[in-house]
Amino acid sequence: MTDQLLNLHVDVLAAMQRGGPRSFSKLCFALSDDLEPSDAGLSRFSERLLTASPGDELLSLWHKTLTTWDLDERADWSSSPARTDERRADAYARLGFDSELRKSLDALVPVFKEPGAVVISKTFEPWYTREGAAARSFYWHAYEELLRRKGWSDAAIASLDEAAHSVVERLSSPTREEAYGARGLVVGYVQSGKTANFTGVTAKAIDAGYRLVIVLGGTLNLLRAQTQRRLDMELIGQENILRGADPGDADALVGIDYQDDEDWPYKFVSHGGRPSARGAFDIERLTTRDDDYKKLLNGIRALEFEKHDRSRPLYDPVNLHRAAARIMVVKKNKTVLSDLVKDLRKIGPLLSEIPALIIDDESDQASVNTTDPKKWEAGKVSRTAINGLITDLLRLLPRAQYVGYTATPFANVFVDPGDGEDIFPRDFLVSLPRPAEYMGVQDFHDLDSPVPESERTFSNSKEKAHVRGIYQTTGDRLQEAMDAFLLTGALKLYRIDHGFPEEPFRHHTMLVHESVRTNDHSALAMRLVDLWENAGYTGAEGHSRLADLFESDFAKVSSALPEDLPNPPAYEQLRPYVSRARQLINSGGSPVIVVNGDSDRYFAQLDLDFDRTPNVWKILVGGTKLSRGFTVEGLTVTYYRRTTQQADTLMQMGRWFGFRPGYRDLVRLYIGREEQLSKTKTVDLYEAFEAICLDEELFRAELARYAPLVDGRPQVTPAQIPPLVAQHIPWVKPSARNKMFNAELVEVRSPGQPIEPTVYPRDTKATERNTARWQGILAQLSGFSVTCRLQPDGTTPLTRSFQAATAVVPHADLLGVLSSLEWEGGNVLAPHLTYLSQLDGRLARVDDWLVIVPHRTERHRIEASLMGHGPFSLFRRSRQDGKVSFGRISGVEHRAYAQQLIDNPQPASGDGRTAVNPHRGVVLLYPVVEAATDAEVRAVAASGAADPARIIMAFTVVPPRAAIDSTRQLVRFRAKNSTCPDAAIVKSSEA
Repeated sequence: MTDQLLNLHVDVLAAMQRGGPRSFSKLCFALSDDLEPSDAGLSRFSERLLTASPGDELLSLWHKTLTTWDLDERADWSSSPARTDERRADAYARLGFDSELRKSLDALVPVFKEPGAVVISKTFEPWYTREGAAARSFYWHAYEELLRRKGWSDAAIASLDEAAHSVVERLSSPTREEAYGARGLVVGYVQSGKTANFTGVTAKAIDAGYRLVIVLGGTLNLLRAQTQRRLDMELIGQENILRGADPGDADALVGIDYQDDEDWPYKFVSHGGRPSARGAFDIERLTTRDDDYKKLLNGIRALEFEKHDRSRPLYDPVNLHRAAARIMVVKKNKTVLSDLVKDLRKIGPLLSEIPALIIDDESDQASVNTTDPKKWEAGKVSRTAINGLITDLLRLLPRAQYVGYTATPFANVFVDPGDGEDIFPRDFLVSLPRPAEYMGVQDFHDLDSPVPESERTFSNSKEKAHVRGIYQTTGDRLQEAMDAFLLTGALKLYRIDHGFPEEPFRHHTMLVHESVRTNDHSALAMRLVDLWENAGYTGAEGHSRLADLFESDFAKVSSALPEDLPNPPAYEQLRPYVSRARQLINSGGSPVIVVNGDSDRYFAQLDLDFDRTPNVWKILVGGTKLSRGFTVEGLTVTYYRRTTQQADTLMQMGRWFGFRPGYRDLVRLYIGREEQLSKTKTVDLYEAFEAICLDEELFRAELARYAPLVDGRPQVTPAQIPPLVAQHIPWVKPSARNKMFNAELVEVRSPGQPIEPTVYPRDTKATERNTARWQGILAQLSGFSVTCRLQPDGTTPLTRSFQAATAVVPHADLLGVLSSLEWEGGNVLAPHLTYLSQLDGRLARVDDWLVIVPHRTERHRIEASLMGHGPFSLFRRSRQDGKVSFGRISGVEHRAYAQQLIDNPQPASGDGRTAVNPHRGVVLLYPVVEAATDAEVRAVAASGAADPARIIMAFTVVPPRAAIDSTRQLVRFRAKNSTCPDAAIVKSSEA
């Protein structure tokens, strides 16, 4: 039966595709012969919404449409920001919907308010409009529909649409007369779906006119083949793969790849016929699933584009939109790329006419030039092999756009911006949002949790739920980790039998990562096999151990987390599935696969292609080869004890990050808490991941902070990004030193944001001098004690309080103290002082500061006078072995109180000692004793007067939100690069 109402709405909304929402009634009347203008389908629409089921196609149509309008960052029909109620209200107003209809739609289609992509960009020439994208969207539309069939939500597709659009619009127009090659970088999360974004970018780019796409897909053919298959399946499609062959003719299919692929052809996108026969254009593959680039298989003719008008260049619209596109997926391999460069050189002048797109997956690996600039010959840059070949490609293809993709961007933003031929993202940097349902670093750490450690449980602590530390006192816990792997496999089988998920869990894996040395891998694999064979999984001993682990861990965690998944009430109901899981893991004769080879042949022999192999239920042992683009499908239990001193390398080892549909409650990370970094230094790997999580989140937060335009111009450009890179642990550097150059941050402006330096002097004389510099402010704090009350917030409905000494000091007095302080290893406060010193003007004014010196609770209070003033509570902080800096200085409640004062300034009342007005900042001041125990602190306070040489005056400064001059940019840099005579490079030999 024809759904007339649905068909009418399809036609009406199609008419709004280019210009955004318009009067629904008028368009209905214009497009329908059956409805009167007064009805126009709205009354029937309202009635339909009241009874609509989740699968109603009309509701799905409106869900997609409203979400697209909500997320459109470039909507010229609304002045309201995207992802807001105001934007939705603008759409309703233009549609002419009444309040009842609005209310019904809001209930069924809530406004999607999750943050979108963050873009740092140079100004660019607009060419890729929404209208233009809609007019040419053949491959994007096919990709969009495939994602919808895969179960992607309308919001997820709309977010991908926005992010991909923001990349393509910053490329040079493919029809531009003057050749220009943009350079960009897209930053995602480890194993978070970056491939989906660059597939979307590729679809939009070829629709727009790019006719040669080169994807640099990893350093192994296994990784390259994974990327090739993904593009073939989701973008290129059945008809372009078959190239006109009859899919029903077995003889015609000889030599066509994917005939042995269980997903062919049903999960491969279909265009309903050859695209060129449907008014679009074909895509010709220059590489296949099994064949990397091996010179042009069909000769140079494979890159000869037919021109409709030979008198015009290829990039002329008359020729461009009739030409087929070429796509190749190649390894970052010297031989392969050299062959490609040689073939391109033979083509000649046509290269200058080809709009090309180069996608560099894992662009911080192999692509970055790591030669020491001090060793370059005068006036000539020396390049590493892969970097040199990429720059050759860019030089040969003047219309080539380069877009790097990575989850660890530090090496890329440290590329020399003065090297015009290199891959520095000079034009744009896009930071993708954290996807829904993604498990990343934040899901394994209790960052800034207000819950005291002693009160943390499976339900309120991510660490308690998912992380199992390996300490010297706990033993290596390897048997327990293996038991957890078998147990979680049984739980997955139980869930399949009880109706979840709709498609069975295809793969189930455990990752064991202890060393980069291949000899270690062999020994570890033998030990794992021995543990497996002697685990007693078929007898009473093994089942008893599994039952204890189930009851003490998995049953409790799963019941505490809001997953609503089928779980057995007791181990006895799970026991039959343990036997089946054991058989699956032991299939092929061994439960363990060692993954550490260097050749493609080695990986082919492993039978570890997650795309081709029906079921991989194995324990994987390896090192570097199990990182960098290698997605370990079905990873549930990770055993990790390998140390490294580079943040980007460490983060890439986090194969436990990713999407875990239907089993995120089962994910476990066994991680070393006491691992040897050197003969004299023990490190905490879990703490290291937490630190680089803070580095990463700060980097993303800084990008988000400076992304909004000021007076229509960017606040920062990509060349000014490097100083935004942070480092929380000294032994974990952002990237390898040969990937870093020096750039000096001149100023950081932080209105309403905490400034908390942590690198205080180790030298006691410098500490004593610093303490003496606070004497004038300490004198004003003596004798005053007030109650500081926190307002209830999202963490607790209770009102909390603490006692503190307070004083209000003039801005000049505080600035005088801060400007005179000494620091360990250079003045870390200098960029902030540049900003603070300017806060005495008429617009960006700070009159004074509320200084708060918190008291510890009576139970824990240790007091002493300081330089004749006080007494003050002494706080204990410590630097772990090898650290220059402390951790966070301020207490969680103290900082929350300071932030509440800043966020909600009130007029002064009474003596004004706890009031903050719009021109008053807050300082949290802590007399800190560097100590490991309270006993050491008591020793410092034993005489009642603390030794100034033992007291570090640590602080957090929070400027008022009004302390900003809108006529000035938020940051200023003095960047150094190779185009400047005083350029500085971080020495690779530096400790």
